[in-house]
Amino acid sequence: MHVDVASGAKASRPKLDLVMQLLREGDTLKVTRLDRLSRSVLHLVTLGAELLGRGIGLHAIERGIDISTMEGRAMFGMPSVLAELQRELIVANTNDGLASARALGRVGGRRPKLTEDQVALAQRLYDEREKTIQQIADMFSVPRSTVYGHLDKTKTVPPASPRRPRSRSPDRYLAAGVRARTSGPRSPWVGGN
Repeated sequence: MHVDVASGAKASRPKLDLVMQLLREGDTLKVTRLDRLSRSVLHLVTLGAELLGRGIGLHAIERGIDISTMEGRAMFGMPSVLAELQRELIVANTNDGLASARALGRVGGRRPKLTEDQVALAQRLYDEREKTIQQIADMFSVPRSTVYGHLDKTKTVPPASPRRPRSRSPDRYLAAGVRARTSGPRSPWVGGN
């Protein structure tokens, strides 16, 4: 017995993929309901055709549908059509509800950790180089990532003095009085003391 906890709306699910690999000719795949196997008519019909082509039966226990019989094949598509309709109705109703809530001024999701005043203060402190990101985060008791997420990147002033890449040339070491080695199997030390 294999139990998949993923949604029936997903075409690829780990346990279903495993079961499809394990099934051999003459086996019967038993599912509680067809809408648990797939909520898309196209996927269900494709899956049923694949199983029939491989000589594998499909039995939906709740409806008593068995695709190895003529009556079972005739009834095979009906529950999946209804399941797909139900899923599309749920999606449409959810989208309508979200649109209605937005029209009333409600916004979904989490509430921001920082108020608009706190964001403005954080932006000012950061732009004026008064505090570091960590200090600002500690001031508002939030993680640094929250502060970074609220900073306006278009207003943020770039660092005062950008670092220049350090030279890797040996002359830099000689100028600093550091000993450098020349190439060669037995090369002497050259440079400073």
